[in-house]
Amino acid sequence: MTDNDATQEGLDAAEEEIEEEPAEGAGPASEPDEDVEPVDEQSTEESAGAADADAEPATEETEAEAENAGPALDDDVMSDEEADLLIPVEDYLGAGVHIGTQQKTADMERFIHRVRTDGLYVLDVSKTDGRIRTAADFLSNYAPEQILVTSSRQYGRFPAEKFAEAVGARARTGRFIPGTLTNPKYDGYIEPDVVVVTDPIGDAQAVKEAITVGIPVIAMCDSNNQLSNVDLVVPTNNKGRKALSVVYWLLANEVLDRRGAEPAYSLEDFESGV
Repeated sequence: MTDNDATQEGLDAAEEEIEEEPAEGAGPASEPDEDVEPVDEQSTEESAGAADADAEPATEETEAEAENAGPALDDDVMSDEEADLLIPVEDYLGAGVHIGTQQKTADMERFIHRVRTDGLYVLDVSKTDGRIRTAADFLSNYAPEQILVTSSRQYGRFPAEKFAEAVGARARTGRFIPGTLTNPKYDGYIEPDVVVVTDPIGDAQAVKEAITVGIPVIAMCDSNNQLSNVDLVVPTNNKGRKALSVVYWLLANEVLDRRGAEPAYSLEDFESGV
């Protein structure tokens, strides 16, 4: 957590319901593997390209296959309470925003709606929707150029860059160079006021440096993420191309709305052709 009183006060106001997180690490700091998309979300060419990339661990391959093999209309993705969502629940469903992994952490349990018969955890999309709004409230307090968005994961890079373009933020995608936030002698050194990461595991270096310099971290978190170094969680499938496109698109639109600006981007603008 940041030591800056003003930042903390603003974070508390935007994130009142966040519980105290356990004092565990943010997750492995190793370089992330390439992402594996569900088979029905890739063309033949994409599949061929993915074969040349480093494969995900077997567990994630199994999860992606299980997602593809799931029911065609598995619409039990939120509590029975009425929710005024930013987009229809079917759109969240179609993008796979609700699809978690076959692992869950105690940190993420409160964002999980249920577990499927194939072992995949299902995230509550009403909580995803609410956290997108909360994150937008928080980000709207910052000058656009003082927001940094990062993504080491392949399928998060394009939507993260598009988000930065839409709201006027800065983006660092691909490998996060050590010292970007902590070494003033590095040519690429920057001093943002808040960091948005696509995955606390894949973006562990960015999270570590943000904590070191005392700036808040907003993170897209899946069912297998730990949250000890995350200030504001947006629960979502953070490995799927369509899911990340939807979440970053909605977040960009909500930030622009809070600034009084007219959103000028459609979902298609955020969908990478990778």
